[in-house]
Amino acid sequence: MDRMPSRAGRPSGRVLYISGSIGLGHAARDLAIVAALRREVPGLQIDWLAGDPARRLIAEAGETVLEESSGFDETPVAEASAEAFSLNLADYVRRARGAWSGAIRAFAHVVTASRYDVVVGDEAYEIAGALHAHPELRTAPFTMIYDFVGLDAMTWRPSERLMVHAANRAWCGGRRGRPPGSDLTLFIGEPEDVPDRRFGFLLPNRRAYARRYFEFVGYVFGFDPATYADRAKTRARLGYDDQPLIVCCIGGTSVGGDLLRLCAAAHPRVRAQSPDSRMVLVCGPRLDPSTVRPPAGAEVRAYVPRLYEHFAASDLVVTQGGGTTTLELTALRRPFVYFPLEGHFEQDRVVGKRLARHRAGTRLDYTETTPDMLADTIIGLLGTQATWAPIPTDGAQRAARQIANLLSGRTPAMSVPHSPSR
Repeated sequence: MDRMPSRAGRPSGRVLYISGSIGLGHAARDLAIVAALRREVPGLQIDWLAGDPARRLIAEAGETVLEESSGFDETPVAEASAEAFSLNLADYVRRARGAWSGAIRAFAHVVTASRYDVVVGDEAYEIAGALHAHPELRTAPFTMIYDFVGLDAMTWRPSERLMVHAANRAWCGGRRGRPPGSDLTLFIGEPEDVPDRRFGFLLPNRRAYARRYFEFVGYVFGFDPATYADRAKTRARLGYDDQPLIVCCIGGTSVGGDLLRLCAAAHPRVRAQSPDSRMVLVCGPRLDPSTVRPPAGAEVRAYVPRLYEHFAASDLVVTQGGGTTTLELTALRRPFVYFPLEGHFEQDRVVGKRLARHRAGTRLDYTETTPDMLADTIIGLLGTQATWAPIPTDGAQRAARQIANLLSGRTPAMSVPHSPSR
C-alpha cells in the first residue's frame, strides 16, 4: 500500500504516534491525547506503532495500527524478567536490547517509506536513542513524552548502580546538562512529581532540568471524572447491585498475577466481616483467568474494557501500583489499596511519592502482607470516602495543544499547570 501522499493533498498533516511503553496505561493516555489532538486539528491522519497488548487497545479504538508494530515486542521480555511480584528495571533493560533493536528497525522502515509531519513517542526511549545515533532517521520534528525523569538503582549491586548512572548521564547530557534531543518534550504531571535531587554524582538537579526543558501538561485521562460522580447511576448501568463492591486488578501484563491470588486468599476473611461483599478479580489481557481461583463471593474476569467505569462504581479497589490506574482512582476519588511492584523504581519511587504527595490511596508491600493483613485493610476502608484534594485532569488537551503548535510550526509555549486545589 502506498503511504506517501503528497503534502498538497493533506493540509491537516500526518502524525506517526509511537506508544512505546509496555502494558495498557500509556496506550489509554495516548488515545486521550490523540482524541484531543484531532479536536485541535480536524482531518489529521495518525498512524500508530505499538507493542502488545497496547496495539490491541489502540486497534479496538478504531485507530490505524501499522503492520510494522509486530517489531515492537517488549512485553514478553518484562514478563520473563519478573520474579513473583517483582520487576527490577535494570534487569529488564539488559534483557530488552534485542526487542529494542527490532523496534528501531520497524521504525526506520516506516519513516523511510512514508512521510510524516510530526513523530510522537510516549516513552519511546529506543527511538529517541536511534534518532540521536542516526540523524538520517529524523525525517520530521520529534515529540517525546515522559512521566518520570531519571532512573534510580533499587539494589546495591555495582553493575546496576553503574548502569543507572550512565543512563542518567546520557539522559541529562552530562555535568552541565544539555537540552533533550526532541523538538518538544512533554511531561505527564506536575513539577513536584520530579525529584528535587541530582541525576547522580556531579550531574544536574532533576527538577531544575525538567523545568528548564520540559512542558508540564498535568495528568491525562481518557474520560471526564465528573461524568462518574453519581456512583449509584454508574453501578446500575454496569449491572451491580448495592452490595459492597471490591475490584482487584493488575496491569496489562501477567506480572501482577500473585497480587490477584493474594486478594482471592483475603476475601473469605472479608466476607466473614462483610457477608454481602462482592469481589471482582480482573486479570487483564495477558494473564490466564484459570490461574486465579475465586473463593465464594468472588468472580474472575479477563480483560475488562473501560475498567475505570468499574473503579467509579466500586467501594474499594486493590491494584498494582501502576501510574495510570492509580491516577484514575485518584481523579475518581475512590478509596484504593496499591502494591508497587517490588524492585520497580518507577512504581516504588515515582508513583508512590506522587500518591503520598496527593495523600491518595493506602500503600502496602507485597512481601510484607499476608491475606489476613490485606483483609483487615480492606475491611477498614470499606465505607470510607476520599479525603484528598482534586488533581488537574486537562492534560490531554494541554498536550494536544503543544503538538498542534509543533504541527503548525509554532514554538510551543512553556507553562506549568495549576492544581485545582491551589
